[in-house]
Amino acid sequence: MRPAARLQSAIELLDAILVAAKEGGASADQLAKAFFAERRYAGSKDRRAVRELAWQAIRRFGEPPATARSAFVALADEDEDIALLFDGSDYGPAAITPDEMRAQGGPLPAWIMPHLSQLIDDTERPALLDRAPLDIRVNALKGTREEVARQLPEAEIVDQSPFALRLPAGFPADSHPLFGAGLAEVQDLGSQLIVDACAVAPGMTVLDLCAGAGGKTLALAAAMQNSGKLIASDTNRNRLQKLQPRKIRAGATCIQTQLLNPGQELAMLSELSGACDLVLVDAPCSGSGTWRRNPETRWRLNPQRLDHVLAEQEKLLNIGAEMVPPGGHLVYAVCSIIEDEGRGQVANFLDTHPEWRAVDLKIGAGRAEGAGVLLTPKHDGSDGFFFARLKKL
Repeated sequence: MRPAARLQSAIELLDAILVAAKEGGASADQLAKAFFAERRYAGSKDRRAVRELAWQAIRRFGEPPATARSAFVALADEDEDIALLFDGSDYGPAAITPDEMRAQGGPLPAWIMPHLSQLIDDTERPALLDRAPLDIRVNALKGTREEVARQLPEAEIVDQSPFALRLPAGFPADSHPLFGAGLAEVQDLGSQLIVDACAVAPGMTVLDLCAGAGGKTLALAAAMQNSGKLIASDTNRNRLQKLQPRKIRAGATCIQTQLLNPGQELAMLSELSGACDLVLVDAPCSGSGTWRRNPETRWRLNPQRLDHVLAEQEKLLNIGAEMVPPGGHLVYAVCSIIEDEGRGQVANFLDTHPEWRAVDLKIGAGRAEGAGVLLTPKHDGSDGFFFARLKKL
């Protein structure tokens, strides 16, 4: 493909992403896979170039542009190399006219700025959209970090967490035999630090209330050395089913799964009421802490969606609290840098639950925010997370 044709393809891909963001359709990654599957003529270099162009536009604009072309026309005003590709050639985009529409705004949605953590200043914001590295967690049930690191010469040891390694972005983890053998899992440093904050031990009864596909569940099982009772629950059948082959591969034999019906969580978890040494509430959230991995999710978030997840987080905190006896703990976590989802949510919980107290966290990264800890890409090299450890008196 000629460079101009690559740009035209990026415009077409971005238009599909814009429609999906508006209508709640497939993710940008899924759309890109489908897009290239229909264009077998595009070689690997073409696919990489088209994707990089599309993602450059996604990262540049916090508000969804009216059209993909308007985004690239605005980029052309800033980048002469892109401007030259609007040459009107066959398979390329038409030449830019002086009066045509251009996308407006900066990299972050204007409406969300007042909601961000106060720790996110002007020096922090650009890193929210940087390309993320590939963090992995060594599975202590099958090997040591040193053993895995020797087999991955590209890896760097990450000191903030005991089983963390970092690989260059784009490393083909899916096809590497270490991952197929269950010796390592792809997991951001922030997620690993949340498991560190849980401080679980062998023999405990632990509930991962919003387990999803089980990334943190697997890490909890390793920390428990497969001894004890670990329940992974979720209301999403498709996500929870993904845990089954993962736990077999990882050798995590202490995990039980429980599918919950929305609105019936308390009744279905009644056997665990007051019986859990620790509950992890890794709650659904805005995903604002993962913008560097999924930048198009900025276009899916709005005030109404934020209000919805805030209500869901409050509900899940209350459910998790019911499972904990006096002396037990609850860890609340969100992959978010929005204050209301983090320190605000925990402050509200503590105000309405006088029998609970926040516990100091002893982890290798982060900054104190309210009763918890905030991680950010610039300060900690991880995705953005807030988490807090709470104890029932």
